[in-house]
Amino acid sequence: MTEPVNDNDIDKAAVPLAVQAPRWHWSPWLIWLVPLVAALVGGTILVQALLERGPSITINFKSAEGLEAGKTKIKYKDVDIGTVGRITLSPDRKEVIVAAQLVKNADSFLLDDTRFWIVRPRVGAGGISGLGTLLSGSYIGVDVGKSETSREEFTGLDVPPFVLTGLAGRQFVLHAEQIGSLDIGAPIFFRHIQVGQIAAYELDKDGAGVTMQVFVNAPYDKFVTTNTRFWQASGVELSLDANGVKLATESLASILSGGVSFGAPEDVAATAEAAVNARFTLYGNRDSALKHADTVVRKALLYFDESVRGLAPGAPVDFRGIPVGEVTAISFDYDKATGLFRFPVEINLYPQRLQSRNRKGASSTAPEDITRVIDALIKHGLHAQLKTGNLLTGQLFVALDFFPDAPKTKIDWRNEPITLPTVPGTLEELQSILSRIARRLDKVPMEQIAADVRTAVKSLDTTLKSTDALVRRLDTELAPEARSTLEQVRKTIASADQMLASDAPLQQDLRTTLRDISRAAQALRSLTDYLERHPESLLRGKKEAP
Repeated sequence: MTEPVNDNDIDKAAVPLAVQAPRWHWSPWLIWLVPLVAALVGGTILVQALLERGPSITINFKSAEGLEAGKTKIKYKDVDIGTVGRITLSPDRKEVIVAAQLVKNADSFLLDDTRFWIVRPRVGAGGISGLGTLLSGSYIGVDVGKSETSREEFTGLDVPPFVLTGLAGRQFVLHAEQIGSLDIGAPIFFRHIQVGQIAAYELDKDGAGVTMQVFVNAPYDKFVTTNTRFWQASGVELSLDANGVKLATESLASILSGGVSFGAPEDVAATAEAAVNARFTLYGNRDSALKHADTVVRKALLYFDESVRGLAPGAPVDFRGIPVGEVTAISFDYDKATGLFRFPVEINLYPQRLQSRNRKGASSTAPEDITRVIDALIKHGLHAQLKTGNLLTGQLFVALDFFPDAPKTKIDWRNEPITLPTVPGTLEELQSILSRIARRLDKVPMEQIAADVRTAVKSLDTTLKSTDALVRRLDTELAPEARSTLEQVRKTIASADQMLASDAPLQQDLRTTLRDISRAAQALRSLTDYLERHPESLLRGKKEAP
């Protein structure tokens, strides 16, 4: 328990004295301090925003899908350079006008060839793009141009550009009769390696073809030279013609979305690189692209009397298996003099392929040299003939070969195109032989032969009946006598066997007789030897021994 403090024990000098403070008086002007501070802060923010504010632009799009005012960003290489401020419709309601505000120092983007597009998820020939916008939302992409002229109104692209400004490589122009399965972003291949893509295409003003702009990336663009050929490599190419069955494809990507390939003919010398925006023809396939490498083409006509069913333009013309031309047209001609139809076939010949090359690999292309070569071939019996190139489809091709037995002809070089001699095809010749055989068979008197055969058959039947009767007679009359005779023969053979046996008396007597004959022969031999030594003994007699 605390004890009470005595007042005498407290030092009064140590205790401070209380002082009355003056009363605070509120001033009315302080109420304006808060708005003033707010105004200063707002002004500072406004001035800062005005100082950081960039140029304003408008972009026209066909649709505002994915755009949202105040939120959609404008990005260049994934860096924000502006924001969409307002979205309105054009007066004719055909387009959407997007007003955007760019950041400070963005004037360098406002060039005449700058391109804008909406980045959203897309599935196209170039693959799947814009997947990142599934979470972040769509935005407007920018590709800065190189023009020296500036502008503030732009027209947005419907699809993103596949070739951005500043990308290393070169752009070229292709022209084709039709685009096929190609689309923007379709790949371009060189030796089955993707080296570029199709950037854009448009229909010609006259509607006769399609013009495409393609971009080949560096360093592959150096392989595009002045003699390069481009051809479509879209999908799977299946051809069934006189050359056989061919199945070709470039890659899985080309099967799905199409593609373009390029290359140079192997027998053509290397040339300089093609210039930027150089124009090329886009062929339908590889064969048609590379077979046009021949610089010398000679047109010729072939007249056939037989059917040309199965022969089509584009069919090869070969010389013992070597392609030397192609069929370009087929028609028919009526000869009033003979009243017969002929079928003229127009072909393109490449005389360079018929000439031998010298050691340096060059061949002469002078007209007189070509004339001399073809005349020499015709002199040796060169003729054209239709042959079957594919048994499955029955398609024909023109074969050039030597036929020494064919009538000799000469080419009239004054005519254009020249006319080459022909001979009937193997099938036509076989049909002709069969027709001749049929005509010969038709002249044979088949009815008379049949009557003679019937008579011969009746005579043969009578003969067979007589033979059968004779056999029966022999079996009944001669068979018993033949059996008796055979029995006597057997007995005679058995007696002979007994006489010739080793222990038979005849055999013993025969042996004794043979021994006596042998002794007599020996004595006679001794007498002969004695007379040879002593011939005088025939007159004087044998001398007595002393």
